Amino acid sequence: MSNTPVSSSKAPDPVGMYPHARKVGNLLFLSGVGPRKKGAKEIPGVTLDENKNIISYSIEEQCHSVFQNVRYILEDAGTKWENLVDVTVFLTNIKDDFATYNKIYAEYFKDNMPCRTTVEITALPTPIAIELKCIATID
Repeated sequence: MSNTPVSSSKAPDPVGMYPHARKVGNLLFLSGVGPRKKGAKEIPGVTLDENKNIISYSIEEQCHSVFQNVRYILEDAGTKWENLVDVTVFLTNIKDDFATYNKIYAEYFKDNMPCRTTVEITALPTPIAIELKCIATID
C-alpha cells in the first residue's frame, strides 16, 4: 500500500515538521489546517498586540480561510471537497464561536455531509481560533 506525503503549492506552509497531507491507499489524511494564507505571516481576521497576543479575531473570516486551505490541499492531492468523509474541528472558544462556525460549516457542507467532531481546546500552536483535521477519499 502506498504511503506518500503531499504538499500543496497554494496552502500555507506547515508550522512544523509535517506534510500538508499523506496519501495511504485511496485515503488522504490532512494534517491540521489553519487559516493562514500562503506566504503570509498575518492571520486572516486576527489583530495581535506587540507581544503577539490576540486582541480581536473574526471567526467568520478564519472559517472561510480554513475551508479554502482544505480545498487547496485536496485539489493538489488529486481529490475534491465532495470526497471529505471525516472532519475534526478544533475551536479555541466554542461558547462564542460555535454558532457562527456551524452556520458557515453548513454552507460549505450542504451537499456533502462528512462525519464531524467539534472540540474546544485551550490553544493552538499559532494565534488562531480554528483548525481542521480531515480525511478524504481519492477516486
